[in-house]
Amino acid sequence: MEENKNLEKKFSLPITIVSILIPIVVAILLTVRLKDFGINVEPLPFLPPIYAVINAITAVVLVVGVWAIKNGKRKLHQQLMTTAIALSLAFLVLYIAYHLTTDATKFGGEGMVRYVYFFLLLTHILLSIAVVPMVLITYVRALSEQFDRHKKIAKITFPIWLYVAISGVVVYLMIAPYYVH
Repeated sequence: MEENKNLEKKFSLPITIVSILIPIVVAILLTVRLKDFGINVEPLPFLPPIYAVINAITAVVLVVGVWAIKNGKRKLHQQLMTTAIALSLAFLVLYIAYHLTTDATKFGGEGMVRYVYFFLLLTHILLSIAVVPMVLITYVRALSEQFDRHKKIAKITFPIWLYVAISGVVVYLMIAPYYVH
């Protein structure tokens, strides 16, 4: 048991560093384009639907992962959660690639839909930042076989991660008509 807690302690600093660096680096990268540095690359306008699909698949994988553990399929659960993390990482890479090469798209909706869009976007962004350390801690607790502690944080992590995945798809669907191709 002590060895398991040591594993969590071992990953504590890296989780903290990653959890701080990801939003900072993404925020910085969203303010620059490769062309600003004389790097001529074609825009990647085809990426948003791809990373929206990745978000949708992530949501399905998360739900199936919870179903798996509730039905005693621990190995399947572990594989699905690892897949969800990999999908989230793929999303992040594609999202950054898109924003490094393509100018930002302005949302053109008006009235109440505009408020709904910006509410979803804001909560999506804030919760996507908050969920990073939660996912990593949840995962490390499972790896270190601290299943009681894993289960406690997973009950909080799961709905937030699911919301981030689903709201990402909804935000994409709402802004998609305004993309310039």
